Amino acid sequence: MSDIELLSLQTDHIRTLQQRYEHAIAEQGYDGLLISSGAAPVRYGDDQAWHFQGYGPFLHWTGLTGQEHSWLLIRPGHKPLLSLYHPVDFWHATPELPDEPWLQSMEVRSSDRREAPVKNVNGRLAVVGDPSQLSGVDGEHNPEGLLSALDETRVHKTPYEIACLDRANHIAMQGHWAARKTFLDGGSEFEINLAYQQTTGQREAQAPYHSIIGVNEHAGTLHYQYYDTEAPARPRSLLIDAGVRFRGYCSDITRTTPGAGERRFAALIQGLEQLQQRLCGMVAPGVEYVAIHRKTHQGIAALLNAAGVVQGVDDETLVEQGVTRAFFPHGIGHFLGVQVHDVSGKKEPPPSDAPFLRLTRTLEAGMVVTIEPGLYIIPSLLDPVLDGPLGKNFNRSVIDELRGCGGIRIEDNVVVTHDGARNLTREAGG
Repeated sequence: MSDIELLSLQTDHIRTLQQRYEHAIAEQGYDGLLISSGAAPVRYGDDQAWHFQGYGPFLHWTGLTGQEHSWLLIRPGHKPLLSLYHPVDFWHATPELPDEPWLQSMEVRSSDRREAPVKNVNGRLAVVGDPSQLSGVDGEHNPEGLLSALDETRVHKTPYEIACLDRANHIAMQGHWAARKTFLDGGSEFEINLAYQQTTGQREAQAPYHSIIGVNEHAGTLHYQYYDTEAPARPRSLLIDAGVRFRGYCSDITRTTPGAGERRFAALIQGLEQLQQRLCGMVAPGVEYVAIHRKTHQGIAALLNAAGVVQGVDDETLVEQGVTRAFFPHGIGHFLGVQVHDVSGKKEPPPSDAPFLRLTRTLEAGMVVTIEPGLYIIPSLLDPVLDGPLGKNFNRSVIDELRGCGGIRIEDNVVVTHDGARNLTREAGG
Protein backbone atom coordinates (compact mmCIF):
# COMPACT_ATOMS: atom_id res chain seq x y z
CA MET A 1 0.00 0.00 0.00
CA SER A 2 1.32 3.45 -0.92
CA ASP A 3 1.73 6.24 1.61
CA ILE A 4 -0.98 8.21 -0.20
CA GLU A 5 -3.45 5.34 0.25
CA LEU A 6 -2.42 4.98 3.89
CA LEU A 7 -3.03 8.66 4.63
CA SER A 8 -6.43 8.47 2.96
CA LEU A 9 -7.34 5.56 5.21
CA GLN A 10 -6.22 7.59 8.23
CA THR A 11 -8.76 10.30 7.43
CA ASP A 12 -11.48 7.64 7.33
CA HIS A 13 -10.09 6.26 10.61
CA ILE A 14 -10.55 9.63 12.31
CA ARG A 15 -14.17 9.79 11.11
CA THR A 16 -14.83 6.32 12.51
CA LEU A 17 -13.26 7.23 15.86
CA GLN A 18 -15.38 10.38 16.01
CA GLN A 19 -18.51 8.25 15.68
CA ARG A 20 -17.37 5.60 18.16
CA TYR A 21 -16.21 8.09 20.79
CA GLU A 22 -19.24 10.33 20.49
CA HIS A 23 -21.44 7.28 21.03
CA ALA A 24 -19.41 6.22 24.09
CA ILE A 25 -19.45 9.76 25.53
CA ALA A 26 -23.21 10.14 25.10
CA GLU A 27 -23.94 6.63 26.40
CA GLN A 28 -21.98 7.38 29.59
CA GLY A 29 -23.77 10.73 30.06
CA TYR A 30 -20.91 13.13 29.29
CA ASP A 31 -20.79 16.23 27.12
CA GLY A 32 -17.09 16.06 26.39
CA LEU A 33 -13.95 13.99 26.81
CA LEU A 34 -10.43 15.26 27.43
CA ILE A 35 -7.58 12.81 26.74
CA SER A 36 -4.10 13.36 28.12
CA SER A 37 -1.10 12.23 26.07
CA GLY A 38 0.79 11.56 29.27
CA ALA A 39 4.44 12.28 30.03
CA ALA A 40 7.48 10.33 31.08
CA PRO A 41 7.83 10.15 34.88
CA VAL A 42 11.12 11.23 36.38
CA ARG A 43 13.04 8.45 38.12
CA TYR A 44 13.00 8.61 41.88
CA GLY A 45 16.06 10.37 43.27
CA ASP A 46 17.24 11.34 39.78
CA ASP A 47 16.72 14.05 37.18
CA GLN A 48 16.31 11.59 34.28
CA ALA A 49 12.96 10.39 32.96
CA TRP A 50 11.84 6.96 31.86
CA HIS A 51 11.21 6.26 28.17
CA PHE A 52 7.86 7.59 26.94
CA GLN A 53 5.50 6.13 24.34
CA GLY A 54 2.16 7.77 24.98
CA TYR A 55 -1.25 6.91 26.41
CA GLY A 56 -3.36 4.43 24.42
CA PRO A 57 -6.46 6.53 23.60
CA PHE A 58 -4.24 9.48 22.56
CA LEU A 59 -2.26 7.19 20.26
CA HIS A 60 -5.50 5.70 18.93
CA TRP A 61 -6.35 9.11 17.48
CA THR A 62 -2.96 10.60 16.65
CA GLY A 63 -0.20 7.98 16.55
CA LEU A 64 2.09 10.62 18.10
CA THR A 65 4.10 8.39 20.43
CA GLY A 66 6.59 11.02 21.59
CA GLN A 67 4.20 13.92 22.23
CA GLU A 68 4.22 14.68 25.97
CA HIS A 69 2.00 17.06 28.01
CA SER A 70 -0.53 17.36 25.16
CA TRP A 71 -4.29 17.00 25.05
CA LEU A 72 -7.13 15.92 22.80
CA LEU A 73 -10.62 17.30 23.45
CA ILE A 74 -13.59 15.40 21.97
CA ARG A 75 -17.04 17.06 21.95
CA PRO A 76 -20.05 15.77 20.00
CA GLY A 77 -20.75 18.03 17.05
CA HIS A 78 -17.31 19.68 17.13
CA LYS A 79 -14.00 19.03 15.49
CA PRO A 80 -11.58 17.34 17.88
CA LEU A 81 -9.23 19.90 19.44
CA LEU A 82 -5.61 18.75 19.49
CA SER A 83 -3.51 20.88 21.84
CA LEU A 84 0.21 20.15 21.46
CA TYR A 85 2.85 21.16 23.98
CA HIS A 86 5.65 22.87 22.07
CA PRO A 87 7.93 24.68 24.51
CA VAL A 88 10.70 27.03 23.49
CA ASP A 89 13.59 24.85 24.60
CA PHE A 90 17.29 24.71 23.83
CA TRP A 91 17.86 21.52 25.88
CA HIS A 92 15.63 19.21 23.86
CA ALA A 93 14.23 19.11 20.34
CA THR A 94 10.48 19.63 19.95
CA PRO A 95 8.68 16.89 17.97
CA GLU A 96 7.70 18.11 14.53
CA LEU A 97 4.09 17.62 13.52
CA PRO A 98 3.80 15.92 10.11
CA ASP A 99 1.98 17.79 7.37
CA GLU A 100 -0.66 15.16 6.69
CA PRO A 101 -4.34 15.19 5.63
CA TRP A 102 -5.73 13.81 8.91
CA LEU A 103 -4.87 17.09 10.64
CA GLN A 104 -7.57 18.79 8.56
CA SER A 105 -10.06 16.74 10.56
CA MET A 106 -8.96 18.50 13.75
CA GLU A 107 -8.48 21.93 15.21
CA VAL A 108 -4.76 21.95 16.02
CA ARG A 109 -3.18 24.35 18.49
CA SER A 110 0.35 24.66 19.83
CA SER A 111 1.21 25.96 23.27
CA ASP A 112 4.33 26.51 25.34
CA ARG A 113 2.26 25.73 28.45
CA ARG A 114 1.12 22.37 29.75
CA GLU A 115 -2.36 23.45 30.83
CA ALA A 116 -5.37 21.46 29.62
CA PRO A 117 -7.71 23.23 27.14
CA VAL A 118 -10.80 23.11 29.35
CA LYS A 119 -11.86 26.76 29.29
CA ASN A 120 -15.31 27.35 27.83
CA VAL A 121 -16.15 23.63 27.92
CA ASN A 122 -19.79 23.42 28.92
CA GLY A 123 -21.50 20.49 30.55
CA ARG A 124 -20.17 17.31 32.08
CA LEU A 125 -16.54 16.65 31.17
CA ALA A 126 -14.61 13.37 31.56
CA VAL A 127 -10.82 13.45 31.71
CA VAL A 128 -8.74 10.33 31.09
CA GLY A 129 -5.05 9.60 31.38
CA ASP A 130 -2.24 8.97 33.83
CA PRO A 131 -3.54 10.32 37.16
CA SER A 132 -0.20 12.02 37.80
CA GLN A 133 -0.87 14.23 34.77
CA LEU A 134 -4.47 15.14 35.67
CA SER A 135 -3.94 16.99 38.93
CA GLY A 136 -5.81 20.30 38.93
CA VAL A 137 -7.71 19.58 35.70
CA ASP A 138 -11.47 20.18 35.95
CA GLY A 139 -13.71 17.25 35.18
CA GLU A 140 -14.36 13.67 36.28
CA HIS A 141 -11.09 11.76 36.21
CA ASN A 142 -10.91 8.26 34.68
CA PRO A 143 -14.54 7.19 35.16
CA GLU A 144 -14.57 3.41 35.06
CA GLY A 145 -17.58 2.99 32.79
CA LEU A 146 -16.24 5.37 30.17
CA LEU A 147 -12.76 3.84 30.27
CA SER A 148 -14.28 0.43 29.51
CA ALA A 149 -16.29 1.92 26.65
CA LEU A 150 -13.16 3.57 25.21
CA ASP A 151 -11.26 0.29 25.43
CA GLU A 152 -14.04 -1.34 23.44
CA THR A 153 -13.55 1.18 20.60
CA ARG A 154 -10.12 -0.37 20.04
CA VAL A 155 -11.26 -3.99 19.69
CA HIS A 156 -12.32 -3.86 16.03
CA LYS A 157 -9.54 -2.33 13.96
CA THR A 158 -10.22 0.09 11.12
CA PRO A 159 -8.64 -0.50 7.68
CA TYR A 160 -6.07 2.17 8.56
CA GLU A 161 -5.07 0.36 11.73
CA ILE A 162 -4.70 -2.95 9.88
CA ALA A 163 -2.57 -1.20 7.24
CA CYS A 164 -0.29 0.18 9.97
CA LEU A 165 -0.01 -3.24 11.62
CA ASP A 166 0.77 -4.72 8.22
CA ARG A 167 3.59 -2.21 7.66
CA ALA A 168 4.94 -2.86 11.16
CA ASN A 169 5.09 -6.58 10.34
CA HIS A 170 6.98 -6.00 7.10
CA ILE A 171 9.60 -3.84 8.81
CA ALA A 172 9.99 -6.21 11.75
CA MET A 173 10.40 -9.30 9.56
CA GLN A 174 13.37 -7.70 7.83
CA GLY A 175 14.90 -7.28 11.27
CA HIS A 176 14.18 -10.90 12.14
CA TRP A 177 15.99 -12.14 9.04
CA ALA A 178 18.98 -9.95 9.89
CA ALA A 179 18.97 -11.26 13.47
CA ARG A 180 18.88 -14.86 12.26
CA LYS A 181 21.84 -14.29 9.95
CA THR A 182 23.85 -12.67 12.73
CA PHE A 183 23.18 -15.64 15.01
CA LEU A 184 24.19 -18.16 12.35
CA ASP A 185 27.34 -16.10 11.69
CA GLY A 186 28.30 -16.50 15.36
CA GLY A 187 27.06 -13.20 16.79
CA SER A 188 26.33 -12.55 20.45
CA GLU A 189 22.92 -11.57 21.80
CA PHE A 190 24.08 -7.97 21.88
CA GLU A 191 25.21 -8.12 18.25
CA ILE A 192 21.96 -9.79 17.23
CA ASN A 193 20.05 -6.94 18.85
CA LEU A 194 22.15 -4.35 17.02
CA ALA A 195 21.51 -6.11 13.71
CA TYR A 196 17.76 -6.06 14.39
CA GLN A 197 17.77 -2.36 15.29
CA GLN A 198 19.92 -1.34 12.36
CA THR A 199 17.72 -3.21 9.88
CA THR A 200 14.43 -1.92 11.27
CA GLY A 201 15.79 1.62 11.71
CA GLN A 202 14.21 1.90 15.14
CA ARG A 203 15.96 2.54 18.43
CA GLU A 204 15.04 0.17 21.24
CA ALA A 205 13.42 3.03 23.16
CA GLN A 206 11.03 3.51 20.22
CA ALA A 207 10.19 -0.17 19.88
CA PRO A 208 6.88 -1.43 21.32
CA TYR A 209 8.69 -3.58 23.90
CA HIS A 210 12.16 -4.65 24.98
CA SER A 211 13.30 -7.22 22.42
CA ILE A 212 13.67 -10.72 23.83
CA ILE A 213 16.85 -12.24 22.39
CA GLY A 214 17.77 -15.53 24.03
CA VAL A 215 20.60 -17.76 22.86
CA ASN A 216 20.83 -21.35 24.11
CA GLU A 217 19.34 -21.86 27.61
CA HIS A 218 18.31 -18.19 27.76
CA ALA A 219 15.50 -19.07 25.33
CA GLY A 220 13.85 -20.92 28.20
CA THR A 221 13.18 -17.67 30.10
CA LEU A 222 9.96 -16.36 28.57
CA HIS A 223 10.80 -12.65 28.90
CA TYR A 224 14.59 -12.92 28.97
CA GLN A 225 15.80 -9.31 29.31
CA TYR A 226 19.61 -9.30 29.05
CA TYR A 227 22.03 -9.35 26.12
CA ASP A 228 25.30 -11.25 26.50
CA THR A 229 28.13 -9.44 24.74
CA GLU A 230 30.02 -12.68 24.15
CA ALA A 231 28.72 -15.46 21.93
CA PRO A 232 28.69 -18.97 23.44
CA ALA A 233 31.31 -21.44 22.31
CA ARG A 234 28.52 -23.63 20.95
CA PRO A 235 25.52 -21.63 19.66
CA ARG A 236 22.66 -24.12 19.83
CA SER A 237 19.52 -21.99 19.51
CA LEU A 238 18.15 -18.48 19.08
CA LEU A 239 14.75 -17.25 20.22
CA ILE A 240 13.99 -13.67 19.20
CA ASP A 241 10.73 -11.97 20.14
CA ALA A 242 10.84 -8.46 18.68
CA GLY A 243 8.52 -5.95 17.07
CA VAL A 244 8.32 -2.50 15.52
CA ARG A 245 6.11 0.54 16.02
CA PHE A 246 4.70 2.13 12.89
CA ARG A 247 2.61 5.28 13.38
CA GLY A 248 1.89 4.07 16.91
CA TYR A 249 0.91 0.49 15.96
CA CYS A 250 2.86 -2.56 17.10
CA SER A 251 4.04 -5.77 15.56
CA ASP A 252 4.91 -8.65 17.87
CA ILE A 253 6.77 -11.51 16.18
CA THR A 254 8.75 -14.45 17.53
CA ARG A 255 10.99 -16.84 15.64
CA THR A 256 13.29 -19.66 16.77
CA THR A 257 16.39 -20.81 14.88
CA PRO A 258 18.41 -23.97 15.56
CA GLY A 259 22.17 -23.92 15.62
CA ALA A 260 24.26 -25.99 13.26
CA GLY A 261 23.99 -29.71 13.94
CA GLU A 262 20.97 -29.46 16.27
CA ARG A 263 18.85 -32.00 14.41
CA ARG A 264 16.55 -32.99 17.26
CA PHE A 265 15.87 -29.37 18.21
CA ALA A 266 15.35 -28.44 14.54
CA ALA A 267 12.80 -31.23 14.22
CA LEU A 268 10.93 -29.90 17.27
CA ILE A 269 10.89 -26.42 15.72
CA GLN A 270 9.47 -27.89 12.52
CA GLY A 271 6.81 -29.73 14.49
CA LEU A 272 5.81 -26.62 16.43
CA GLU A 273 5.79 -24.63 13.18
CA GLN A 274 3.27 -27.06 11.70
CA LEU A 275 1.14 -26.85 14.84
CA GLN A 276 1.32 -23.06 14.82
CA GLN A 277 0.07 -22.91 11.24
CA ARG A 278 -2.85 -25.17 12.09
CA LEU A 279 -3.72 -22.89 15.00
CA CYS A 280 -3.56 -19.82 12.76
CA GLY A 281 -5.94 -21.66 10.43
CA MET A 282 -8.47 -21.85 13.27
CA VAL A 283 -8.77 -18.05 13.47
CA ALA A 284 -12.18 -17.01 12.16
CA PRO A 285 -15.32 -15.17 13.30
CA GLY A 286 -17.28 -17.10 15.91
CA VAL A 287 -14.30 -19.11 17.19
CA GLU A 288 -13.68 -19.08 20.93
CA TYR A 289 -10.10 -17.95 21.49
CA VAL A 290 -9.89 -20.24 24.51
CA ALA A 291 -10.58 -23.15 22.14
CA ILE A 292 -7.41 -22.26 20.18
CA HIS A 293 -5.46 -22.26 23.43
CA ARG A 294 -6.78 -25.69 24.40
CA LYS A 295 -6.08 -27.06 20.93
CA THR A 296 -2.49 -25.92 21.46
CA HIS A 297 -2.11 -28.16 24.49
CA GLN A 298 -3.42 -31.11 22.51
CA GLY A 299 -0.88 -30.35 19.81
CA ILE A 300 1.96 -30.01 22.33
CA ALA A 301 1.06 -33.43 23.77
CA ALA A 302 1.14 -35.01 20.32
CA LEU A 303 4.48 -33.34 19.58
CA LEU A 304 6.03 -34.59 22.84
CA ASN A 305 5.02 -38.13 21.97
CA ALA A 306 6.11 -37.88 18.33
CA ALA A 307 9.52 -36.49 19.32
CA GLY A 308 10.14 -39.26 21.84
CA VAL A 309 10.23 -36.90 24.80
CA VAL A 310 7.43 -38.93 26.41
CA GLN A 311 6.66 -42.61 25.95
CA GLY A 312 3.73 -44.78 27.05
CA VAL A 313 1.33 -41.92 27.92
CA ASP A 314 -1.47 -40.88 25.61
CA ASP A 315 -1.99 -37.27 24.58
CA GLU A 316 -5.17 -36.83 26.60
CA THR A 317 -3.45 -37.87 29.82
CA LEU A 318 -0.57 -35.46 29.20
CA VAL A 319 -3.06 -32.60 28.98
CA GLU A 320 -5.28 -33.70 31.86
CA GLN A 321 -2.34 -34.25 34.22
CA GLY A 322 -0.93 -30.78 33.48
CA VAL A 323 2.22 -32.12 31.82
CA THR A 324 1.79 -29.92 28.75
CA ARG A 325 1.57 -26.84 30.98
CA ALA A 326 5.11 -27.54 32.17
CA PHE A 327 6.27 -27.29 28.55
CA PHE A 328 3.83 -24.54 27.47
CA PRO A 329 3.06 -22.40 30.54
CA HIS A 330 1.74 -19.20 28.91
CA GLY A 331 -1.35 -18.28 26.90
CA ILE A 332 -1.65 -18.70 23.14
CA GLY A 333 -1.69 -14.93 22.58
CA HIS A 334 -3.49 -11.62 22.93
CA PHE A 335 -5.01 -8.64 21.17
CA LEU A 336 -2.62 -6.37 19.25
CA GLY A 337 -2.87 -2.66 18.43
CA VAL A 338 -1.38 0.56 19.81
CA GLN A 339 -0.40 -1.58 22.77
CA VAL A 340 1.35 -4.91 22.38
CA HIS A 341 -1.06 -6.53 24.80
CA ASP A 342 -4.00 -4.47 23.64
CA VAL A 343 -6.97 -3.73 25.87
CA SER A 344 -10.38 -5.29 26.43
CA GLY A 345 -9.29 -8.88 25.89
CA LYS A 346 -10.79 -10.35 29.05
CA LYS A 347 -14.50 -9.68 29.37
CA GLU A 348 -14.45 -12.87 31.43
CA PRO A 349 -11.60 -14.11 33.63
CA PRO A 350 -9.39 -16.78 32.08
CA PRO A 351 -10.35 -20.38 32.87
CA SER A 352 -8.49 -22.30 35.55
CA ASP A 353 -6.61 -24.37 32.97
CA ALA A 354 -5.32 -21.19 31.27
CA PRO A 355 -4.57 -18.70 34.08
CA PHE A 356 -2.20 -16.55 32.01
CA LEU A 357 -4.43 -16.21 28.94
CA ARG A 358 -4.81 -12.54 28.00
CA LEU A 359 -7.79 -12.99 25.65
CA THR A 360 -10.98 -14.89 26.46
CA ARG A 361 -13.39 -13.50 23.88
CA THR A 362 -15.14 -14.97 20.87
CA LEU A 363 -13.33 -13.79 17.73
CA GLU A 364 -15.03 -11.25 15.48
CA ALA A 365 -14.09 -9.62 12.19
CA GLY A 366 -11.70 -6.70 12.68
CA MET A 367 -9.94 -8.14 15.71
CA VAL A 368 -6.16 -8.60 15.49
CA VAL A 369 -4.59 -11.34 17.60
CA THR A 370 -1.30 -13.10 18.08
CA ILE A 371 -0.91 -16.86 17.82
CA GLU A 372 2.23 -17.92 19.69
CA PRO A 373 2.58 -21.52 20.85
CA GLY A 374 5.76 -22.44 22.70
CA LEU A 375 7.62 -25.49 23.91
CA TYR A 376 10.28 -24.90 26.55
CA ILE A 377 12.64 -26.80 28.82
CA ILE A 378 12.20 -24.78 32.03
CA PRO A 379 13.77 -26.61 35.00
CA SER A 380 11.56 -25.01 37.67
CA LEU A 381 8.44 -26.27 35.86
CA LEU A 382 9.70 -29.51 34.36
CA ASP A 383 11.70 -31.00 37.23
CA PRO A 384 8.64 -31.48 39.50
CA VAL A 385 6.94 -33.37 36.65
CA LEU A 386 10.01 -35.55 36.17
CA ASP A 387 9.93 -36.35 39.90
CA GLY A 388 6.18 -37.10 39.81
CA PRO A 389 4.09 -40.17 38.94
CA LEU A 390 4.69 -39.85 35.18
CA GLY A 391 8.42 -39.22 35.52
CA LYS A 392 9.27 -42.79 34.46
CA ASN A 393 7.64 -42.13 31.09
CA PHE A 394 10.07 -39.37 30.12
CA ASN A 395 13.16 -39.97 28.03
CA ARG A 396 15.73 -38.27 30.26
CA SER A 397 18.51 -38.38 27.66
CA VAL A 398 16.34 -36.50 25.15
CA ILE A 399 15.38 -33.88 27.75
CA ASP A 400 18.99 -33.47 28.84
CA GLU A 401 19.97 -32.94 25.22
CA LEU A 402 17.31 -30.24 24.79
CA ARG A 403 17.99 -28.38 28.05
CA GLY A 404 20.80 -26.34 26.53
CA CYS A 405 18.53 -25.12 23.73
CA GLY A 406 16.11 -23.41 26.13
CA GLY A 407 12.91 -23.43 24.16
CA ILE A 408 10.86 -22.60 21.09
CA ARG A 409 8.23 -19.95 20.41
CA ILE A 410 6.69 -19.08 17.03
CA GLU A 411 4.42 -16.04 16.89
CA ASP A 412 2.37 -14.48 14.08
CA ASN A 413 0.03 -11.47 13.96
CA VAL A 414 -3.36 -12.44 12.51
CA VAL A 415 -6.36 -10.35 11.45
CA VAL A 416 -9.83 -11.85 11.81
CA THR A 417 -11.66 -11.26 8.52
CA HIS A 418 -15.34 -11.72 7.68
CA ASP A 419 -14.71 -15.18 6.25
CA GLY A 420 -11.53 -16.34 8.00
CA ALA A 421 -8.20 -14.75 8.73
CA ARG A 422 -5.27 -12.88 7.24
CA ASN A 423 -1.78 -13.66 8.54
CA LEU A 424 0.14 -10.37 8.39
CA THR A 425 3.42 -11.96 9.48
CA ARG A 426 3.47 -14.66 6.81
CA GLU A 427 2.48 -12.10 4.19
CA ALA A 428 5.52 -10.09 5.28
CA GLY A 429 7.85 -12.97 4.47
CA GLY A 430 7.82 -14.65 7.88
